[in-house]
Amino acid sequence: MAKEVWQPGNMLYPIPAVMVSCGREGETPNIITVAWAGNICSSPAMLSISVRKSRYSHSIIKDTGEFVVNLTSSELARATDWCGVRSGRDYDKFREMRLTPQVSQKISAPGIAESPVNIECKVRQVIELGSHDMFIAEVLCVTVDDKYLDEKGRFDLNGADLIAYSHGEYFKLGKKVGKFGYSVSKKSGKKIASKTNKLVAKSSVKNDDKQQKQRKPKKNKKKK
Repeated sequence: MAKEVWQPGNMLYPIPAVMVSCGREGETPNIITVAWAGNICSSPAMLSISVRKSRYSHSIIKDTGEFVVNLTSSELARATDWCGVRSGRDYDKFREMRLTPQVSQKISAPGIAESPVNIECKVRQVIELGSHDMFIAEVLCVTVDDKYLDEKGRFDLNGADLIAYSHGEYFKLGKKVGKFGYSVSKKSGKKIASKTNKLVAKSSVKNDDKQQKQRKPKKNKKKK
């Protein structure tokens, strides 16, 4: 197997494709599509997004110190792409994409009602990196669409038909191939052990049959 050596570049894919909503008081709220977003801490819950300084939303987020990360589904794929290639300086993105501003619980910036999950964030630190600034934020509240709750109140996030972004293209999530910790779970080990035991037992039975056949005495031929 041969590999080519390339110059440094952004090749960490696939990644979430999220719509980040923000807004100043008295102004039309805006939406920016962000592919560079991720969890960075669990306690307190924190995440980060990276935004180019030239983007219209950059100054809004820096001035207000808040934003909402809205997860995207296949139904929102077109809106996700459109909001990433059009500027809020020229368009009212909520109106153009027929999206509904959702009143947030803890911050002033609105969420997107059509999104299955809205993550309300408060900026705690801004790090200048180069082409992008990283906004490190604390998660203050999360709202979820109750149509993805089962009868026991458990949230089926993977049933929301989420999409991911990979090297310039959008994809729906595929077939589940495992779950966290499945590689070391006892259940998995028991299944393997059980299968192994069955194979050993089957092999033993075959060997016993062979031995019995070998031990079986030959019949004497009758004299004519």
